[in-house]
Amino acid sequence: MDYRHLGRSGVLVSPLCLGTMNFGPQTSEPDSFAIMDAALDAGINFFDTANGYGGGETEQIVGRWFAQGGGRREKVVLATKVYGNVAGDWPNDSKLSARHIRDACEASLRRLQTDHIDLYQMHHVDRATPWDEVWQAMDLLVAQGKVIYVGSSNFAGWHIAAANEAATRRHSFGLVSEQSLYNLKTRTIELEVIPACESYGVGLLPWSPLGSGLLGGSVGQGDGRRATDGMKAAAEWLRDTLEAWEKLCSELGERPADVAIAWLLANPVVTAPIIGPRTMDQFTGSLRSVEIHLDADVLARLDKIFPGPGGPAPEAYAW
Repeated sequence: MDYRHLGRSGVLVSPLCLGTMNFGPQTSEPDSFAIMDAALDAGINFFDTANGYGGGETEQIVGRWFAQGGGRREKVVLATKVYGNVAGDWPNDSKLSARHIRDACEASLRRLQTDHIDLYQMHHVDRATPWDEVWQAMDLLVAQGKVIYVGSSNFAGWHIAAANEAATRRHSFGLVSEQSLYNLKTRTIELEVIPACESYGVGLLPWSPLGSGLLGGSVGQGDGRRATDGMKAAAEWLRDTLEAWEKLCSELGERPADVAIAWLLANPVVTAPIIGPRTMDQFTGSLRSVEIHLDADVLARLDKIFPGPGGPAPEAYAW
């Protein structure tokens, strides 16, 4: 396994991150345990979850898996998230106030049955809370040893810049990673998020690397929690594009899902795409992606099939 630094940090993580969003809601606890064991056996040491997944059930499943011992917790770089409302409907039970960050962290630690979170991610930007308050809370968790690194998710490029500049003023390390929606079909973040990540040494963790299954083959059947009637309609609307995509993958002799992830891994700003298997077959199938090398010709053909926004801003839209 070719381990990579998580952004500009010194910690090394696998080039695939095991997303646990389906554990509980769609994948039974025994099957979830088996997938996590298989991930460790394959050398995957980077697991991602969130306090809101399954209303907290997913973190509990991961925690019970850790509790089995055998070095499970010690081998894993554990990432979870804070923002959503899990505890109840009271005004301070969500978002990024210092109070909620503190309470949510304590609750995640209990569910995960651990004394620290390796990567604590803001699941969304909170426009109503000043960055000094956010970093005051995060810095305290770091000082207490409850959090090691801080990351973001679903941030705009200017949010990444604002967060890291505020951290610098406080002499804090700042964000080490950003989780964004990114795949061949959805490339908006190439305008400003990816340039911001590159500039600040923030590792990119793409979620939905298969575009909710559209890039998985069989002309985008759709799969997973985000597969909806709307996504199925999108598959029909993109039929010509998806057929060209699958033809190229067939020429390469590779599964479309593996090529989609390999395309992300070819980007030097990407640390690790997040794979979210529901089944063991889906998990083991993803492992091939780290072995695929896409040359410049293939990358150029993919750009023609799935045109991006034209590069970084402002060059993408200005002279």
